[in-house]
Amino acid sequence: MWQARREPDLFAVVRGGLIGSEPNHSIKSMEAFYDLVRDGEVKTAGGSVDVARQFTRYAVNPSRLACQFDDLSVDTALNQIIKAAVMHLAKLSRSSSNQQRLRELAFVYASVSEIQPSALPWADETIDRSNRQWFDPFEMAGLFLQNRYQTTTGGTGRGTALLFEMNTLFEEYVGRQISRALAGTELTVSLQGGRRYCLTSVDTERGHFQTKPDILIRRAGTVTHVIDAKWKRISSQIDDPKLGVSQSDVYQMMAYAQLYGAPRLTLLYPHHPGLGSEELVHARHRITGCETILETASIDVANGSNILERLLGLIVAGEVLT
Repeated sequence: MWQARREPDLFAVVRGGLIGSEPNHSIKSMEAFYDLVRDGEVKTAGGSVDVARQFTRYAVNPSRLACQFDDLSVDTALNQIIKAAVMHLAKLSRSSSNQQRLRELAFVYASVSEIQPSALPWADETIDRSNRQWFDPFEMAGLFLQNRYQTTTGGTGRGTALLFEMNTLFEEYVGRQISRALAGTELTVSLQGGRRYCLTSVDTERGHFQTKPDILIRRAGTVTHVIDAKWKRISSQIDDPKLGVSQSDVYQMMAYAQLYGAPRLTLLYPHHPGLGSEELVHARHRITGCETILETASIDVANGSNILERLLGLIVAGEVLT
């Protein structure tokens, strides 16, 4: 009971005594925390009540509350760590789009102190319910700045996995390597080009079902070879005369033959030991009713040595290039 039976607003006391942060789930907005920096006397509690001082110095004057004030600041240990990670990654990144994103983040964190990784206040930062949304960025910053690496050989702990769409990655890798292999020759390469339609409306002349062959090879402007890369495991000819090639893939290549008039088609798969020791054209078939050849071939992408020469040998197949 307070002197003269006067009680303070306890809701204001409790509310003001809570130390928290401004929640924000975007990494582009800094997390601002309250740092305990000063004390004073107020009529309404706006910070944490200093109980000892309240019942000594202000025991006879309950209209005044002894409080400790917390100033909101963005220059916190968490933000210093995140900024250090941003600056560190900016030195390592070779991607122009990533560099642009990192510059945007560096601008947002301009008011945060820049501290060398070796001097960062890791011990001063605690992830709790007020800043839980920053747990994953905080852990990733630790991986980057402390040169820590995840291991799958043993131990426990949280980690981050990167998943890749392997079919897209295989297509992109093979396409770029073929472009490099044929650079300076009379053959030109288009990746995800063509874009011709399978059907055209009789009434509106509008195209439907657009095609995008992975790789088109042209000679003097005419398509001579269509290559479609498939991240699938095919079998040897001994196990399966069709090599495990799906019927839908064959139909797709037949459509390319019709639309682009290419005399040669290749389904290119990743090589594996079950196909033998050498990567090569495993089967060649003629499309019934025409002279177009459909090949099934493989390339060992795990072996990066002489990849350009190997792809060139697979593509030209005895042709003389100028």
